[in-house]
Amino acid sequence: NMKNFGFKNKSGILMSVSSLPTEFGIGNFGQSAYEFVDFLSKTKQKCWQVLPLNPTSYGDSPYQSPASCAGNPYFIDPATLYEEGLLTKEELNANKKEMGPVDYGWLFNTRYDLLRIAFNRFKENRSYKNFIKKNDHWLNDYALFMALKVKHNFCEWTKWEKEFKDVVLARTHIDEFKEEMDFWKFLQFKFFEQWNKLVKYAHAKKIKIIGDMPIYVAHDSMDVWMDPKQFLLDEDYNPTVVAGCPPDGFTPDGQLWGNPIYDWEKMEKENFAWWCRRLENSFKIYDILRIDHFRGFAGYYTIPYGDENARRGVWNSAPGIKLFRTIKEKYPKSKIIAEDLGFITEDVRELLDDTGFPGMKILQFAFFDDDSEYLPRMYKNSNCIVYTGSHDSDCTKTWVEDLIGDTLFRFIDECPQNKQSKV
Repeated sequence: NMKNFGFKNKSGILMSVSSLPTEFGIGNFGQSAYEFVDFLSKTKQKCWQVLPLNPTSYGDSPYQSPASCAGNPYFIDPATLYEEGLLTKEELNANKKEMGPVDYGWLFNTRYDLLRIAFNRFKENRSYKNFIKKNDHWLNDYALFMALKVKHNFCEWTKWEKEFKDVVLARTHIDEFKEEMDFWKFLQFKFFEQWNKLVKYAHAKKIKIIGDMPIYVAHDSMDVWMDPKQFLLDEDYNPTVVAGCPPDGFTPDGQLWGNPIYDWEKMEKENFAWWCRRLENSFKIYDILRIDHFRGFAGYYTIPYGDENARRGVWNSAPGIKLFRTIKEKYPKSKIIAEDLGFITEDVRELLDDTGFPGMKILQFAFFDDDSEYLPRMYKNSNCIVYTGSHDSDCTKTWVEDLIGDTLFRFIDECPQNKQSKV
């Protein structure tokens, strides 16, 4: 299966775009991104894995995004907008900020103002018109959703008036929100224009891009607003159950994520058309796609809406293999990595085997017992992607420095080349 990826054994680096060094408070698609690609090429890496590129919302996480198919406007490089004559030097300098932990509050309060200045100077061109036409299947609804978000001071769409809460009624108001909608369309145009240029540069250096798709979408999102029947919601559009993980040794209350749950029965009857559209958008902008929380396609955990923790949740079965057979039939050249971490049961292992997708092995997980499945000598086959750590874990250098007790001794024993420097 790795041959289907265009290679067998290659290495790469996971680097969030937001973590690239810039003068603008968050990583973006500007000069440092191109320098990172140069670094990957110089060090003979073949893959760059990014985290989800979706916009962030409340909580500043791309895993709780207002739109699964849209790009994060914070990743638009202001310096490029200056070079295009859409910003002045003074405006650019006024939006510089020293690098450090990303200050999302500062970004929210300043970056959109800067982008509106660029939008007001922008003249529609052929590329823009082609982009609007090509993305008509989602862009209009996204722009309307964000325009309504602005109108309602960014409160949840379920608290809007009925004429806006109902997407069919809301679409009748498009004319009165045209200018605001055009701003949000402009942001997506610039996002994808800069991203596609960066991807083209990476491809010229023989670097493949690995993207990341969250399994769930946020309740307060354009995805749920424009197609609520795909989710288990009540008559007021609130979820009847929400997503999460059961209690374990690390989290006695479990994990309460709060995402709405898919109506899998309806989706299956529609031949998973919703999923096909979503995945197609990802296949267009990435070479390889990592799907987060893959175990949720075999069995998923649901918690009653309104509960304060995940203790009362129950497991449900999902039509995983039917979905992925449909995906493979429709997109035979698609390349998918399964994030098969967490509470893994036999049905998850069977689904992974049936799909043929490579799973993930995390080396930082490998030293907690003597024969961990994450130890390279325990791998049953080579159809996997091996990570030193994940985006949820510490950097490997500091992780090693903090090892103690049995975990440290196992690490030394399994990695004898480190024995002299560690003891």
